[in-house]
Amino acid sequence: MKPLLLISNDDSIYAKGIKELVEIAKEFGRVVVVAPDKPQSAKSHSITLDIPMTYKKSNIFGDDIEAYAVSGSPADCVKLALNYLLKQKPDLVLSGINHGANTSVNLIYSGTVAAAIEGAMHDIKAIALSLTTHNPDADFSAAKIFAKKIINETLNSNIKNICLNVNIPNIKYEEINGINICRQTRGAWFEEFDKIEKPGSKENYFWLTGKYVNFEPENTDTDVWAIENNYISVVPLEIDFTNYQVLNKFNEEKFLKN
Repeated sequence: MKPLLLISNDDSIYAKGIKELVEIAKEFGRVVVVAPDKPQSAKSHSITLDIPMTYKKSNIFGDDIEAYAVSGSPADCVKLALNYLLKQKPDLVLSGINHGANTSVNLIYSGTVAAAIEGAMHDIKAIALSLTTHNPDADFSAAKIFAKKIINETLNSNIKNICLNVNIPNIKYEEINGINICRQTRGAWFEEFDKIEKPGSKENYFWLTGKYVNFEPENTDTDVWAIENNYISVVPLEIDFTNYQVLNKFNEEKFLKN
């Protein structure tokens, strides 16, 4: 039986990146797309609880691809697929290809990564894929070549709990130096709010801006270093947020146990 691949994203079902991903994925098996009906970037792992969700069947990818547009977040889409729309458990959850990088702390906010993690929470292999440009008409030709390799090796791996965050630099195929299996960079956004006065009113608008700061720019084993040096970054993710180093120190010091 051919593998079943579930595809979602956060740029919406109408984004170019998801269309490119569908073209790759259908070479590996049956594809079902369940994606937001409008952009859901930076929604992280939010789920819809305050209003009802709806979905509509779509033939945007052709009659041979089962597809649904959902009025919810990326995590909603995967939940709805796994618990209602699909009749069998998928072999792989794919999310993307996102327009814009999801490296370092950005993956915390990413709806693209959240869709992959939602699959991993159900013991399904999962991959989040991003291209480091926000151009809606980006060239995905190089990204597709490497995405195909990563998907193939993930499907054929004996490792069961694979959840990958993949970032591909926005350069030509021949300029890419290779694939780096690496870790998430330590960094943070130093944020500001631009205040915009509303004419004729005491109310004001606020627009979030900021600057990303890399805390370890010289470390060559990180995803940001990989992208900045023309490598594809592949970071294995886990869902457990426990800080085991601190946990062990607490146990050694009998912290809060006296």
